[in-house]
Amino acid sequence: MKRLITISFSIVILLLTQTSCDKDWLKPEPLSFFSPENVYTDKAGFESLLITMRKDIKNENTSAMPNLTMEFAASDLASPWSQLDFYNLTPNTDQYYRFLAMFTVWYSSIKNANVLITRIDDIEWASEQERNAILAEAYWHRAYWYYRLVNSYGDVPFISQEIQGAKLDFQTHSRWTILNKIQSDLEYAAQWLPVTAKAGAISQGAANHLLTKVYLANTEYDKAIEAATKVITGPYALMTQRFGVDAAKVGRNLMWDLHRPKNFNTAQNTETILASVDRFEAPPGARSVGLYTMRMYNCQWFQPQVLDSQGKPGMTASGPMYDSLGRGNANIRLTGYYQYDIWSYKGATWKNTTDLRRADINWVDKHELRYNNPVSVDFGKVVNTAYLAAQVDTFKHVYAMPHYIMYVPQDDPKAQPMGGNGDWYVFRLAETYLLRAEAYYWKNQFALAADDINKVRTRANALPISAGEVTIDFIMNERGRELFAEEPRHSELVRVSYIMAKSNLGGYSLSNFSEKNFFFDRVMKYNNTYEKKIQLLGNTANMAPFHVLWPVPSLVITANTKGVINQNVGYDGADKNVAPLTVIE
Repeated sequence: MKRLITISFSIVILLLTQTSCDKDWLKPEPLSFFSPENVYTDKAGFESLLITMRKDIKNENTSAMPNLTMEFAASDLASPWSQLDFYNLTPNTDQYYRFLAMFTVWYSSIKNANVLITRIDDIEWASEQERNAILAEAYWHRAYWYYRLVNSYGDVPFISQEIQGAKLDFQTHSRWTILNKIQSDLEYAAQWLPVTAKAGAISQGAANHLLTKVYLANTEYDKAIEAATKVITGPYALMTQRFGVDAAKVGRNLMWDLHRPKNFNTAQNTETILASVDRFEAPPGARSVGLYTMRMYNCQWFQPQVLDSQGKPGMTASGPMYDSLGRGNANIRLTGYYQYDIWSYKGATWKNTTDLRRADINWVDKHELRYNNPVSVDFGKVVNTAYLAAQVDTFKHVYAMPHYIMYVPQDDPKAQPMGGNGDWYVFRLAETYLLRAEAYYWKNQFALAADDINKVRTRANALPISAGEVTIDFIMNERGRELFAEEPRHSELVRVSYIMAKSNLGGYSLSNFSEKNFFFDRVMKYNNTYEKKIQLLGNTANMAPFHVLWPVPSLVITANTKGVINQNVGYDGADKNVAPLTVIE
């Protein structure tokens, strides 16, 4: 029996680039025990593939430099300290960060969904409901990754089925065509997925939540409102009382409880729509090395550059502060705007806001960092940034941190404090309210938008806003306050950028999207890293409007010898682009 070689988009590219003229990889091999013909022979086989897809979602948030952190590194709320110059992001290189790698990783996840979708009728199912529920979850996973692709790379190839054999004639599809396809797939999924699902599995609520985002991207605002309302009136409710593992701890508050990973998937938490599952007690193959939140987002407070008044190291990587703040590396360096300015409203500042999301107990501010080296003459004193080895070190060594989000202690007592294993939110109800508020905003129904925003703000004890204060900037600010390190920030900013360009709002248009867009203007307005031209590791902070979209890896384009995969305008190779396809076969 001839082997059917299932090759993902990324594997095709790797094989082509690494084997050159060697055709041995094309030779058929004996059918292996783990070939599709042997695995997908019953319901259990298909469910095993769903588990793999759910693991792909978990991988977004875990280990060093996970994909979700890239969404914040290229945004208004944070910066990538080791690739500050986005002109160094080319189709051939992404220094330390994963702006290229994500393209092929996401297609690998799409491959898994396509295998299930293609083979769904290879077996006889016990019922239509059983078949369609499994197919619906596969559709959801494929839609999830395509939503990210079109809001990170724009026009990309749409692969609708399992690839059996080498394929060298991929073509780019229009972003809008892909949105229409995943919209119809999610509408199907919302019909067949269960109302409730076990932790990490996809429910009807998760389908309608993602569908709300796709409807917004397609400027179908009434449908977005309808889909969001189905979630809001479903089996969910915003958490308003303390709960979970630390509920009895005096001095903490509701926002602390809401962000304890051990609380994300509990029955008490009625706000969770979908959260990934990553537990230390799981078998080694089922758990990650950790969330690494303390490593990725927290400042490098313990490094030798943090000097005392004698010019000696004032910090040490040990003790209680090390255990609670972790081994921060500032890979996702928080902007001053997120640390301070975003919390200012009606005379309040970060110092006196009533907003629990910026409560002093939930953050570690610069003035709370104290020299912890016992041999330092300044032991116990507040860190003085004037003593830093270089003034630029304030950029990554001393800044305020949202402790209530980042603090994830290690379950392994021998592990360095990077941010341990823990579940992580993918979708929760607070975002659904903000999505519906955005849909109301685009329809000029500002009072209804304010009502939804205030549902989120009131829960956080923040002052409510009026209908006249609703703007797209305020909505994106509220997302930043509520969803930091949780939403795919870059993707959501790009989605809004396309909405404004398609609707010719704010002076934006699709015809010059790479030259003028909402994403670039907002980043330049609120992320002063680029205004100050911060210099680190041979990089001077710089960004242009075309960096709204990340480059398609050149390996993908050059290996596709019988078709044309477009490059985004502004990057090398875009001159060879052809009109994207508007029909999916």
